[in-house]
Amino acid sequence: LDFSRVIAILPNQKGFVIGTDWYLTFFDDNNKQIWKIPTPASCWAVNICGNGKVAIAGFGDGTIRWFRIKDGKEILAFFPHKDKKRWVLWTPKGHYISSPGGEDLIGWHINNGKDKSADFYPVSRFRDRFYRPDIIAKIFDVYDEDRAIALANEESGRKRVETSIKDILPPVVTILSPIDGSKVGEKEITVKYLIKNQSNEPVTNIKVLIDGRPVSQERGIKIVGSKSSNGSIDPSIQELKVMVPERDFELSLVAENKYSASVSSTIRLFWEGKKEEYIVKPKLYILAVGISNYKDPSLKLNFAHKDAEDFAKEMTKQKGKLYEDVKVKLLLNENATKDEILDGLDWLQKETTHKDLAMVFIAGHGVNDNSGIYYFLPYNVDIEKLKRTGLPFSDIKNTVASIAGKVTMFVDTCHSGNVMGKRAVTDITGVINELTSAENGVVVFSSSTGRQYSLEDPTWGNGAFTKALVEGLQGRADLLGKGKITINMLDAFIAERVKEITKG
Repeated sequence: LDFSRVIAILPNQKGFVIGTDWYLTFFDDNNKQIWKIPTPASCWAVNICGNGKVAIAGFGDGTIRWFRIKDGKEILAFFPHKDKKRWVLWTPKGHYISSPGGEDLIGWHINNGKDKSADFYPVSRFRDRFYRPDIIAKIFDVYDEDRAIALANEESGRKRVETSIKDILPPVVTILSPIDGSKVGEKEITVKYLIKNQSNEPVTNIKVLIDGRPVSQERGIKIVGSKSSNGSIDPSIQELKVMVPERDFELSLVAENKYSASVSSTIRLFWEGKKEEYIVKPKLYILAVGISNYKDPSLKLNFAHKDAEDFAKEMTKQKGKLYEDVKVKLLLNENATKDEILDGLDWLQKETTHKDLAMVFIAGHGVNDNSGIYYFLPYNVDIEKLKRTGLPFSDIKNTVASIAGKVTMFVDTCHSGNVMGKRAVTDITGVINELTSAENGVVVFSSSTGRQYSLEDPTWGNGAFTKALVEGLQGRADLLGKGKITINMLDAFIAERVKEITKG
């Protein structure tokens, strides 16, 4: 039994689309059925775009999907999460663009036979291959994914790679013991874990994280699943010893192969041993970079250097309060060369212990090159020689991911969309998703996401993002009035304050 729910008529009245509980169907003006396709859920809304080439339908599973009128082929799907923050837009072949955190909302469901549970691999595990804003943009030009891929690859210089997902799967790691919620009383514990290696690629690294930060690594592990008589891959059980803090904590394992990193396996453990009699406050190390006056005058900004100064000044007020000490390395304008920034990152990594906190604040220009790699532009950048003179975000990521203490990053770099010329598309969301992934564990505040631009204005005295950030740190983000500002509070305050400052 099927019920018709919605109908949309072509602009030229030469046909119409009907959405039902089970199907989406297109008829011509003679009531002849042209195509009929099954739907993922009941269709509750349908419309046809002005050029008559695409039907757009909303379904009971929360998705909005685009279908070609000529043959009913789905070309795009969109899922907005109910938290009103995360979303993801993807093609049938898995190419996607998303908000920060949105790339874990979809993925591949891999069955392991009737007698074994299936595995789910979020699309974030394949970010390098499938995060393609350029392909998504082309879809709306050509309404065909294969053509969109070809055009995007031609512009970026990428080669098309056709590989089965099953051949590039990351490992699956599961902590077997201790079990979640266990109590521990020794500084060194043994962690037993299970590895499933579906792609048959050797596991190259097991990353151990305490409260999201790396504490030790087992390198050179060679784990290749052996095939049993029925052809399935046997799991491997391993164990390692981990030094743990004398407090309650979360312990996570991440397994890596040459393709990707696994979803983390995380347990919460409770300390029941002897408590430390004297708790030392952590130290805070800050690397603040702000560039307004570039060597290339065409890149000039107004307040990026002041943004870095004001942030560092505000955080130093916490010396002797929240932190035992606050150490700042401030790199402004001509002092923020590529070499100096790299040295600053090296300083941050060496100084920050597992008991300390590190913060990175960067303000200036940021751009993507033609292949999508995101660069921060140091003072002495040469746009024509970006690969040699720009600072790729991979350098920053590799540093902050290996810092022993907790890391928070403030990024205000999307000031211009035309630094690289008219074809440039500045998109920092991929960088944010990579930094905040479980294997890197960085908390990121960004002035903009996707293709948004950062704004600055003389009447504010700062960029909009930094003005809101500093006001929040001065106490306005204490939304509960208890003298305490959490990450979520600061995030919520900045988002609303920036809207207020910029008038939307």
